Amino acid sequence: MSTRTLQMTDALYAYLLENSLREPDVLKRLRDRTAELEFAGWQIAPEQGQFMALLVELIGAERCIEVGTFTGYSALAVALALPDDGELIACDISDEYPSIGRPFWEEAGVVHKIDLRLAPGIETLNALIAEGRSGDFDFVFIDAEKQTYPDYFDRAVDLVRTGGLIAVDNVLWGGSVADPANTKSTTEAIRVLNRKVQADERVTMSLVPIGDGLLVARKR
Repeated sequence: MSTRTLQMTDALYAYLLENSLREPDVLKRLRDRTAELEFAGWQIAPEQGQFMALLVELIGAERCIEVGTFTGYSALAVALALPDDGELIACDISDEYPSIGRPFWEEAGVVHKIDLRLAPGIETLNALIAEGRSGDFDFVFIDAEKQTYPDYFDRAVDLVRTGGLIAVDNVLWGGSVADPANTKSTTEAIRVLNRKVQADERVTMSLVPIGDGLLVARKR
């Protein structure tokens, strides 16, 4: 019996997908379309999308926020898990990539749940707070520019209700967070975020080694 997280070999990863992934065809086709792009590496792993959808179901989420939408795979995964009158505010700075996902949102019948707001994510979060929506959301997913992660997280804690969840992507950053020689600004920002959340008494948390590392925090 292992006392630590298993190393994910290619064979074991293939087994994991074969024996756990329930990816709807519309999600699979959006993922395949995204794989054709130059920045396909920004796409979350399908097992992570499924895990996030499970979290949304577990807490009975109705109102969610996504900071960083890219082609909309994660938005689609979350929207599919929401009730028909659910709300997902999706934040991105441009419609260039979300426009790729919109036809898939429409095909899946969830486009009415997704409110795409084109502006810097921090501006959208600040605007929601100014509108009086603090504590109004059940789930926030953060997957945008890494240097702003700590600020995104603080806004997310404000916006989620007690018992709500915040999920932050890329917190292992390809393993570079554990390399002291890597002092790039993006890597340092993720290290700051990880230390910040570990010490934050406003939340309980766990750093889950799925995809590129997913930090999950629950507001107390």
